[in-house]
Amino acid sequence: MSTVQEASRKAAAVPLYRAVRELARNPLDALVGFAEAAGGDVVRVNLGAFRPYLVSHPAHVQHVLRDNAGNYPRDGKGMLWRPVKRLFGEGILAEGQVWAASRNTLQPLFTAKRVDALVDGLAASIEASVERLDEPARQGRAIDLGAELSQIVCAAIMRVLFADKVSVAEALRIVSAQNTIATAIVYRLIAPFVPNAIPMPGDRPFQAAVQQIDDVLLPIVRAARERGDDGSDIIATLSRAVDAAGRPIDERQARNDTVAMFATTTETTFGVLTWLWPILRAHPEVADRLYAEVDRVVGDGPVRREHLAELTYLRMVLEELLRLYPVGWLIPRVAAEADVIDGTLIPAGADILISPYITQRMSAFWDRPQEFDPERFASPRAERRHRYAHYPFGGGPHQCLGQYLFYLESQLIVAAMLRRFRFELTHPVIPEPQVAASLRPKTPVELTLLPRTR
Repeated sequence: MSTVQEASRKAAAVPLYRAVRELARNPLDALVGFAEAAGGDVVRVNLGAFRPYLVSHPAHVQHVLRDNAGNYPRDGKGMLWRPVKRLFGEGILAEGQVWAASRNTLQPLFTAKRVDALVDGLAASIEASVERLDEPARQGRAIDLGAELSQIVCAAIMRVLFADKVSVAEALRIVSAQNTIATAIVYRLIAPFVPNAIPMPGDRPFQAAVQQIDDVLLPIVRAARERGDDGSDIIATLSRAVDAAGRPIDERQARNDTVAMFATTTETTFGVLTWLWPILRAHPEVADRLYAEVDRVVGDGPVRREHLAELTYLRMVLEELLRLYPVGWLIPRVAAEADVIDGTLIPAGADILISPYITQRMSAFWDRPQEFDPERFASPRAERRHRYAHYPFGGGPHQCLGQYLFYLESQLIVAAMLRRFRFELTHPVIPEPQVAASLRPKTPVELTLLPRTR
């Protein structure tokens, strides 16, 4: 990268009339189009009072998220980050010493060794939850796939990571609140220049949903802190956490990190997997290959730890799902000091917009980017790709802690469901993605499960 003194140009800009018109029509497609038209160069999107720099080239993404990450914090003063911080506050999603202390506390819970030790518990819980779907399958009754996946994921995660301190019913209340927040926050994301003190549509549902989460979690967090919980689950670990100076963290930070870890360990899994069944309906050749792999590897018994390494095609399918539908689609940053990205000047204080959704759908870096093709992730094709052409879990020091857990849990869920059921979609179309704090289908996915006969 060049130095600031060697900067040769300002970023090209998307003019106000074009930016507003296209973002109003289809914001996700518009952002991909802006990046494509710029050929991956940094481009400034003119939205009047708000003019973020869109960074989409994998090498530029790497510069911001990893190589020069210290200059691009998740700054609560940044317009794009401010709405998100209203939910999560200071903690693992902050910066500096607060973030470092939270990460040091929580990272040991998500090492590969620790997560591997949880697989048997995850598998047992998932098998029991999937088995309960036999009844609607026998009755030929349609189910809301998103709701059922939420139930499966919450039952497993509350048991193995929260030690049943949060019941499944309570967890589903939090999921419902998170769903409200994800859409209520959109108004703030669209107009991030509006101060929090000025009321906007979505504020009341947002505040009510945050209160719902606190009503569930704060009493549990307080009880763990008061009794000196010595367990190894997330809440117990946070009840003993200390800050950079070795002092116990306060209740608010424990709450913030509990909320962040709940979202990290649940939302990505059921969010991504909701897209799978419409994709399989649209690509029967992928479905046939998945069924064949599950039958060969798992057979008639439950999915077990030793099966996961052999479910290689399923892992490729998950990678391709994450490419097209990354739940964490928006990664806002702020330039602390002036910088240069590949000859383009980035002024101090600039808002930076990075998005896996955008980079992962650009024709400059992907052949046939709109098509679903798991073979992209077969070696050696995947090995030739830039590390930051595919980054659904972010990158650098702030990469998502739950990445390894996602793959294991998703393999267990998909294999358990495909082993038992075929399916028919009520509406056999792939839903459009909805712009929200996290990516989700615009319409519910409803399907009827059919018991398998081999």
